[in-house]
Amino acid sequence: MVFIAWATCFFLYAAHFVAASQSSALQLEASALLASGWWRSTNNTNDTSSRCEWLGITCNAAGSVTKIVMSPSASFYLGGEMSKLNLSCFPNLVSLDLSGNALNGSIPVEIGTLSKLTYLDLSYNALTGTIPSTLGDLTNLEVLYLYSNQINGPIPSTLGHLTNLKYLYLYSNQITGPIPSTLGSLTNLEYLYLDYNQITGPIPSTLGNLTRLKELYLQSNQITGQIPSTLGNLTNLEYLFLGSNQITGPIPSTLGHLTNLKYLYLYSNQIIGPIPSTLGDLTNLEHLDLDYNQINSPIPSTLGDLTNLEVLYLYSNQINGPIPSTLGNLTNLKVLYLYSNQINGPIPSTLSNLTNLEYLYLDYNQITGPIPSTLGNLTRLKELYLQSNQINGSIPPELGNLRSLENLDLSHNFISGEALVELGFIDNLRSLDISYNNLTGNIPNSYVSIQTVNLSYNSLTGSIPTRNKSIVTKAKICIPIAISLVFLVLGGFLLCRHMFKKPQFESRKETKHGNLFSIWNYDGHIAYEDIIEATEDFDIKYCIGVGGYGSVYKAKLPCGKVIALKKLHRLEAENPTFDMSFRNEVKVLTEIRHRNIIKLHGFCLHKRCMFLVYEYMERGSLFCILNNDVEAIELDWSKRLNIIKGTAHALSYMHHECIPAIVHRDITSNNILLNNKLEAFVSDFGTAKLLDPDSSNQTLVAGTYGYIAPELAYTMKVIEKCDVYSFGVVALEIIMGRHPTELLASLSSSSSQNTMLHEILDQRLPPPNHLVAQDIFLVATIAFACLHEKPKSRPTMKCVSQEFLSQKKPIPKPLQAFSLWQLRNQ
Repeated sequence: MVFIAWATCFFLYAAHFVAASQSSALQLEASALLASGWWRSTNNTNDTSSRCEWLGITCNAAGSVTKIVMSPSASFYLGGEMSKLNLSCFPNLVSLDLSGNALNGSIPVEIGTLSKLTYLDLSYNALTGTIPSTLGDLTNLEVLYLYSNQINGPIPSTLGHLTNLKYLYLYSNQITGPIPSTLGSLTNLEYLYLDYNQITGPIPSTLGNLTRLKELYLQSNQITGQIPSTLGNLTNLEYLFLGSNQITGPIPSTLGHLTNLKYLYLYSNQIIGPIPSTLGDLTNLEHLDLDYNQINSPIPSTLGDLTNLEVLYLYSNQINGPIPSTLGNLTNLKVLYLYSNQINGPIPSTLSNLTNLEYLYLDYNQITGPIPSTLGNLTRLKELYLQSNQINGSIPPELGNLRSLENLDLSHNFISGEALVELGFIDNLRSLDISYNNLTGNIPNSYVSIQTVNLSYNSLTGSIPTRNKSIVTKAKICIPIAISLVFLVLGGFLLCRHMFKKPQFESRKETKHGNLFSIWNYDGHIAYEDIIEATEDFDIKYCIGVGGYGSVYKAKLPCGKVIALKKLHRLEAENPTFDMSFRNEVKVLTEIRHRNIIKLHGFCLHKRCMFLVYEYMERGSLFCILNNDVEAIELDWSKRLNIIKGTAHALSYMHHECIPAIVHRDITSNNILLNNKLEAFVSDFGTAKLLDPDSSNQTLVAGTYGYIAPELAYTMKVIEKCDVYSFGVVALEIIMGRHPTELLASLSSSSSQNTMLHEILDQRLPPPNHLVAQDIFLVATIAFACLHEKPKSRPTMKCVSQEFLSQKKPIPKPLQAFSLWQLRNQ
């Protein structure tokens, strides 16, 4: 009896002790929540009895906290350091989601005490410091999201202990060091995102153990070494992104084992050797991107087995040999980029089977033989570039069947026969370049319907008939000057009236004396006298814009071509600075050629009459369009995004494909001109600079206030990253519909934490749909990266350009859920 009584007392005491302990543990949880200060503002009370009803808190039956999910809103953010919440007080926590809450500081080491945790999301914050090795103690963890922070240092090898992990997202940080080989122990992993960091060293072969992996993103790092053949073991892989690294060596043939692969991106590396024929086994592949490498062998015929392929990028390599006829089997292909290689042989007639093809780029190769008439079957084709090859024969009449064609370039070949009349009947054709060939006969009257035609350096006779522009089109001329230059404008007009109105007979007389006034001619139809006649000797009524040192005129030549002329004022022509700027623009524009850069038709650089002859842009400057409510609405989201992308591609070309590299130095909305389809063309290269790798590239500050990179205030060194900053400003200006002056000033203040992305979008346009929202999110993210105060932290324009071309990750939340603060700190 005594024993029973003693036992009863013991159990009663133990139960009381356990209850007291549980009560104490619950009180510790409540106190920790309250001490953080994050819930005080939401409850206006110190009473912790209702903590399980607080915002974002979930408890179990015993009242212990099991989930903390704090989703930010436009009016509520946690803010402050993450260490404000004592994580060691939550032994039953299963899920912790503090993403997008403007948290800073480092991840506390105490996080390793949450032994029951299965879900951890700290993404879209401003967390710094290193990843604590104690995360390796969370052996129940299935999801680890730390992406879009400012985390630095290496990936701890202890993460290899997380054998239940399925999602590991560390992308968009500042992580350094190698990928630890211990990650090969995460055999349940399905998604591994380490892209957009500063990871060095090789890809560990142990990643080949992750046989459940579906997506592997390692692009935009500094990874070296070869692609390990063990990646061929990842037979469940659907997305493999290794682009923009420093990977060397060949493509392993074992990648042909990845039969579930949909996207294979190896662009912008130093890969050498052949394209393995085994890639033809990837029958589910939709995108194959191997551009900007050193691949130096023929295209394997087995690529013709990739019948689900939609995009094939092989450009800017050293690929030789002919185009295999088997590519004609790729009936789902929309984009075929093979330009800038050493491809030879004829264009296979089997390409006519690619009836879904929209973009065919075969330019800058060594292709021979005629243009197959069967290409006329590609009725969805929008762009056909065959220039700079060794193509002969005549232009087949069947090309007139390409009703969707917008751009056709056959220049710099050996094409003979007559200019094809049928091309003028293609309703959508806006640009035709057949210059530098052996064409003969008359210029077809039908070419009057084509916006831009280059027929120079042939043996054609006649001229392009005058096009009847509508009154509406003529009226859509925008003078690209800011309000701050009003006085300069007025002065310029007076100067034009006073200086340029000289008697007609004087110019006629001067043109007869040798070659006193001549035009270096780029399209074969412009003569100095044509310019004088078309402008009535630069009469003020043809002047459509006046700047600080010159005027812009619109003129119609006898051949019907409408051109724009930039003429230097007489007084400014005697100023060495302006003279140098004018000559600099000529030097730059005669050495570059890109579909998004304004085309220079010719120039006259005589000291008594200096002018440049440009392709005419019907819609004027982007600045004017954005400042006109009617035209700004016409510039819908899709067109705006295309302008941003086109500008990025042009700058990437200048920075990375021109030798030496060209820095524009004055990228603004005033210097982006739009044609009648509202497509972008970078213009005004007067301040552009050719970078000399052997010099300091120091120069006087040039550019426009509000677009100039901040470092130019204390250094005169010109680098490509100056243009990158200006591009970021213009990108924001396009999606906002106005210059982001106030926004740029507020980014360093706390007010940006509560400004949501959707709030800054141009309210004149309807809200974007889901697909467009994804692109806007990408543009905003890139823009803020370009605006980083440290030039080295800004992306290159090549990286930006390729990001626009690559597959986009779906955004996990609507635009309303993202603050500018989050985007700025990704």
